[in-house]
Amino acid sequence: MKLIVQIPCFNEAGTLEETVADIPKSIDGIDIIEILIIDDGSSDGTSELAQKLGVHHVLRNKRNMGLARTFKKGLDHSLSLGADIIVNTDGDNQYCGADIAKLVQPIIAGTADITIGDRQTSTIEHFSLGKKLLQRFGSWVVRRFSEVDVPDAVSGFRAISREAAFRINIVSSFSYTIEMLIQVGKKGIAFTSVPVRTNPKTRDSRLFNSVFRFIERSGTTLLRMYSMYQPLRVFTLIGLVIGLIGTIPMIRFLYFYLFVSGEGKIQSLVIGSAFLIVGVLTFILGLMADLINHNRQLIEMSLEKLRHIEDAQKASLADNSSRSAIVEEPAIPEKLEESGSRQDNQ
Repeated sequence: MKLIVQIPCFNEAGTLEETVADIPKSIDGIDIIEILIIDDGSSDGTSELAQKLGVHHVLRNKRNMGLARTFKKGLDHSLSLGADIIVNTDGDNQYCGADIAKLVQPIIAGTADITIGDRQTSTIEHFSLGKKLLQRFGSWVVRRFSEVDVPDAVSGFRAISREAAFRINIVSSFSYTIEMLIQVGKKGIAFTSVPVRTNPKTRDSRLFNSVFRFIERSGTTLLRMYSMYQPLRVFTLIGLVIGLIGTIPMIRFLYFYLFVSGEGKIQSLVIGSAFLIVGVLTFILGLMADLINHNRQLIEMSLEKLRHIEDAQKASLADNSSRSAIVEEPAIPEKLEESGSRQDNQ
């Protein structure tokens, strides 16, 4: 069984060596452990340092693409490298590398396809009281929307089986953590959570500039992803709210028309009718969005099958190659390929 530990990095030269050194060299049930660095357009020599540290694979974005896109790129590359399990960790050495063994055990045992590391944020000393409360509230909100009961919803320390990686499609540009949980819940992927340890803080988060910015981006991502997977429910709720608002002036019109002077308030009739029409149109939009959602599911099913076909073809080519005569390449210094992958010539 092959494990690839992927580490998205953006200017992590100051902590990368410690992060790589913290990754275990052997784990029970795992035959091969490899490290993949995804350099998200760093300008501090992160890729060069990764090569010096002897990591197995290096991908490099020509410019900064954001955490979510970088994570997805690493996931796809890990699959192409034949990973049976993919573990994602941060380049700032936030998570204790030794706990990777705990993280992958449910997948090795076959009881889960995705494991989320629980940082137990209530015990982290450098987290302020406000941040602890916000994290607890945010995780509760995500659990309600995603129907995935994990205590630390935004933890980036995750283990993903090969089968689950084929089914995950990250489309947001901010963070993959919330979107992945919504997909886990809506696609019925088996999951679990395990407590993990954290290392002392090395730097402030680069994902957001302030707590309010983080709340805004996370909330937007949550609503957008939930609307993608539950459009009829979202648009029906919006339509009902608009329709209820429209009934208030309509009731006012009927009251004056029937019980006061026999004449209604025409303004109330016009406003109420407008709100009711918008409410009905919103519900119709929900029906259309629900049909589009079913088409998206068919596209995702086709994409998953295509990935399996490509995987089978690669396995077949590798098998045929292993049966052919062995050709030794001349020894040249290792270098980064144009795509950013590390090339080892031995």
